[in-house]
Amino acid sequence: MKKLLVIDGNSILNRAFYGIMGSKMLQTADGTYTNAVYGFLTIMFHQLELENPDYLVVAFDVKSPTKRHEMYSEYKGTRKGMPDELAAQLPIIKEVLAAMNITVLEKPGYEADDILGTLSVWGENQSLDVILLTGDRDAFQLATDKVTIRIPRTSKGKTEVEDFNQAKVLETYGVLPKQMIEVKGLMGDSSDNIPGVPGIGEKTALNLIKKYGSINQLYEALEGEKAPEIKGKQREKLLENKELAYLSRTLGTIDIDAPIEKSLEEFQVQDWDNAAVLKWFKDLRFKRFIERFRLENADAKEKNIADLFELVENQNSQEVIEKLKQQTEINYYFELEDEKEGLILPKKIKNVHFFVKSEKKVHNLNFQPEKFKEIFENPAILKCGYNQKQDYILLKQVGIEPNNMMFDCRIAMYLLNSGTNHYSLEELSRQYLNLEIEDYLNNSKPSEDVQTSFFEEEPKEEKNAQQAIYAYVIGEAKPVLEKALAEVNQLKLFQEIEMPCLEVLAEMRYIGVFAEKSDIEKMSEKLKIQIEELSQEIYELAGEEFNINSSKQLGEVLFEKLELPYKKKNKNGYSTDVDTLESLKNTHPIIEKILGYRQMAKLNSTFVEGMLPFINSKTNRIHTTFHQTVAATGRLSSSDPNLQNIPTRTEARKANPKII
Repeated sequence: MKKLLVIDGNSILNRAFYGIMGSKMLQTADGTYTNAVYGFLTIMFHQLELENPDYLVVAFDVKSPTKRHEMYSEYKGTRKGMPDELAAQLPIIKEVLAAMNITVLEKPGYEADDILGTLSVWGENQSLDVILLTGDRDAFQLATDKVTIRIPRTSKGKTEVEDFNQAKVLETYGVLPKQMIEVKGLMGDSSDNIPGVPGIGEKTALNLIKKYGSINQLYEALEGEKAPEIKGKQREKLLENKELAYLSRTLGTIDIDAPIEKSLEEFQVQDWDNAAVLKWFKDLRFKRFIERFRLENADAKEKNIADLFELVENQNSQEVIEKLKQQTEINYYFELEDEKEGLILPKKIKNVHFFVKSEKKVHNLNFQPEKFKEIFENPAILKCGYNQKQDYILLKQVGIEPNNMMFDCRIAMYLLNSGTNHYSLEELSRQYLNLEIEDYLNNSKPSEDVQTSFFEEEPKEEKNAQQAIYAYVIGEAKPVLEKALAEVNQLKLFQEIEMPCLEVLAEMRYIGVFAEKSDIEKMSEKLKIQIEELSQEIYELAGEEFNINSSKQLGEVLFEKLELPYKKKNKNGYSTDVDTLESLKNTHPIIEKILGYRQMAKLNSTFVEGMLPFINSKTNRIHTTFHQTVAATGRLSSSDPNLQNIPTRTEARKANPKII
């Protein structure tokens, strides 16, 4: 049996957008978000593999009033507008689908639901198995033995689905799919601002339709005095809002006769325009899709490292080192390896690759501190690298005092686009040199039939090639980055503030902050005593012992046992966040104790005990990392640990100066 897969474009795109959220949302080079497009394609590709449909359609809403708006002007009136980050991705997904030769349908005056409904009936009449992929459970009304509603759930990039045919809807809700329209008429739908009958929820609506079959039969029974079990307020609300029930049923009914030109040939799954798809995937940075669908050769042109530079394996060449000492600028990249005895960083420099532009050569040399000391300490030589704060500390750890580490490509990229977190060397190469590092690495590997010993365990030549191309990219990108910074008036900021600041921050990390471990442990013990005293006071005021850290248990004590007024309650119980507690300060003495307990507990867990793992056993210091390329505003951030987050003054400290 042939299959038709119809995708609710807006619904799946929306779910994909919120399924891949957070600080690491995917972006293009210009900062356009792509998480929704990526998530949508991931879901679609999974369905194509799972079902292998013969016909495929993606339906989208059109931003124009529908007949439902004409009937009820408040239809969907409570919906917030689409976030700008999502709206920008809507035209992109349509362009990508076009490159894949996938039919996209959208009709002014109709919603995507109506297209799904029309195609489901049409497809079934064509003897097709129909799958409707949507996140909207309104589509349950369309389920039959031949039409399956598939609901995806996306979380952290992983998608699962649940299928509903006629039997599953009946099993789950106790009514037939078409009766779900009747249920909607009674209960309404807050997401679409369909009013329904006030006071009638899903459970009641389902029970009424199970018993009476439809809204028509329900009102016949009510008005004919044949529904004695419906009484009181419920009866009154049903009778008073009869018109709303019928209006809501109409608003919730999916149109199965939208004006769509139905052509099996038009809907047939076709081959992609690979070159166009590859271009989109490159622009969108969907490297995994390029590899998955083997699109690398869609615009085939062999790219070898040899076309860029000559890689010279002169591991101990004193001649090269002497030549480097005469340079006014060096472009370098360190290859690192684990170092258990590292003073600050558990890494050490193994090899160093230098790109000499005048020769178009990258020299790979073993790193020996005594040989490179004169180069990296010479203030007359500008060092161009990537992540130079780390390099600075690595050099200090082996007795080299770095000087003139004054061109960091990562920081230059950050200044040019601080709204993204994509500052890798691969991105630097792609964005500023129009060079795909992976392409060159793949095309430069030895043939598989060449038998060489180094392929048996560690691909040494491959690794050297990667380090070498990084050094090349740093050297080639430097003038490009300088020009780009000058064009946006950021070059002076880069040269006179950011780069000098880099050396200062590296030195700060290297020196660290002295921390006497024994004193901190004593402080923790004192705080624990005070936390225990506060706990006992809270138990006494509550009249029972409970888990103060449990929002559920705390909410029950405060708002049920002590009957304090509450503002917010959700499916997990009462809200006991700081705003709620602050608003209750004057209602009961237990509130002040709870706020004090939380403050003390946080001080101990985060700023006292929490600091102990970060004290370096060799230096007795905390060596936090200060980041220059994290906050979009340009401010510094600190991690491992976050020293910027330590409170300087708290109520607890004022009350207990000897402890805090």
